Order: sequence, then structure tokens, then C-alpha cells
Amino acid sequence: MTKTAWVFPGQGSQAIGMGMDLLELPEAMAKFEQAEPILGWSVIEVCQNQDDKVSHTLYTQPCLYVVESILVDLLKAKGQHPDYVAGHSLGEYSALYAAGVFGFEDGLRLIKRRAELMDSASDGMMAALLGFDRPQLERVLAKTSGVVLANDNNAGQVVISGTPEAVETVLTQVTSKRSIRLNISGAFHSPLMADAATQFKPVLDSVPFAAAQVPVLSNVDPTPSTDPAVLKDRLDRQMTGAVRWREISLQLPQEGVKRVVEVGPGKVLTGIIKRTCPDLMLENIGRFADLSS
Repeated sequence: MTKTAWVFPGQGSQAIGMGMDLLELPEAMAKFEQAEPILGWSVIEVCQNQDDKVSHTLYTQPCLYVVESILVDLLKAKGQHPDYVAGHSLGEYSALYAAGVFGFEDGLRLIKRRAELMDSASDGMMAALLGFDRPQLERVLAKTSGVVLANDNNAGQVVISGTPEAVETVLTQVTSKRSIRLNISGAFHSPLMADAATQFKPVLDSVPFAAAQVPVLSNVDPTPSTDPAVLKDRLDRQMTGAVRWREISLQLPQEGVKRVVEVGPGKVLTGIIKRTCPDLMLENIGRFADLSS
């Protein structure tokens, strides 16, 4: 059997109308209905809102988690199961759900609080760099306080996070083909999220974690683990720690993985992984139609 990893995208992969092709499935509708009293609003209504309400952090994270969880359930109902799982930022929660670490409702309660805290984090900014000089970036980051490498996606794509002044300093000093200031409310995956992480910890501590049914590669540590205490500790550090996606991508072939399936809307992760590991078989399951292809 070909070793397969399921990977789950995070914020940035959302789109108006995502998951709405699933509405005709009773099992999907049950999940949408299950989510509404927990969230206090309708995922279906938000995803169909033409003013792009789904791109507001408060709604983006729960909506992605719900849609990705439904796709996980549908894949498993077809007899498909991963050998490894990983998720990018928010996507790590979907990965943990897929691995059986916690149930759907517990995961959604975590996501709801996470989204509220991150949405209210107004200090700081984030920026993406594409086609940059990595040694130069590392030197500039080392000498510039208040900014860190937040997302190490692949050799040619990273995201930095920190105070606006520090981020702008790095952008002016590092040569890149393109830099993009992200429309994000705060400096995610940086020490500036420490207060939010502190407020989140009691919520995280209240949710029991089970041993993962398959190894999970975490954002802050790409070493595969099924240990519930390890996985919770890594998730605890995720909000302030870097997303080490390049290392996760490199680890997959080391574990014998040959096939990677991105479960969720868009094709962001398969695009990122292709640059790092061009020999991996890459697939996307973002819609009901993909399940029968």
C-alpha cells in the first residue's frame, strides 16, 4: 500500500461558497447543524455571504474546520484513511480531528475561542516574501527585534510577523522578487500573540486529548507523534511559534510517504509542497465531486 498523508490548509484557503456543494448530503447537513449552537451563527450563511464574510478571521477558522471535518468524515466513510496527518496553522486542528485526538465538537469549541482571540489581536502585521535570499533574510531577522519568521512554507516562500515597524524594516532590507503585506488583524505565530496564547491555554487544557490513531506532524515540531501530551503541548505553543511547513514537507518522504492529499478548499498546500518535494504524488479533495474522482 502507498503511504499517504492527509494535509489540511489554514486561513487563506477560504472562499465564498466553499462547502456548499455538500449541502445535499445528510451527513454533511448534520455537521453544519451541529456547529450552529456552538458557534452562535450559521456556517452555511457565512460561506454564502457575498460580502466575503468568510474571510473575516472570526468566521474563517470555524468555517474551514467544519468543512474540512466533513470531508474527513466522507473520506473515511469511503474506506480511506491516512498514514500521517499535518495541517497548516488552523489546519492542524483538522489534522488532529482526522487522527481521532478529539471529537468534532471539542475541536470546534477550541477553534471558536482561537478565532475570537486572534481576531481581537490588533497589534502587529504580517508580510509574505517570495523569491528571496534566505541567508540575507536570516541575517536581517537576527539583528531586527520585534519580528520573526512565522511561516516557513518552502525555499522560496515565507511569511514574517511582528511589529509594523520591524516588519517594514525587514522588507526594506531583504531583496525579494515580491513582498505582500497581508490583510491580517495581528502578528500571528509570533511572540506578540503571547497574551492570546495565555488566554487560550485554559480552554485547551479543558479538552481531553486521546492518543492519535496515526502520527501527527505538528507546526512547531515536524517530528511525527501520537502521544496526546506531546500533541497538546505542541498545539499550546502553536499560536506564538512558527509554522515549519517546509520541514514538514521534507519529513514526509523520510517517513516513506509517497502520496499527499490536501483535504480542504483550494490547492495552496499542494502548490507549496510541490516545490519542496516534486516527486510526491499530490491530490486535492476540496469538493464532493473530488471524492468520486
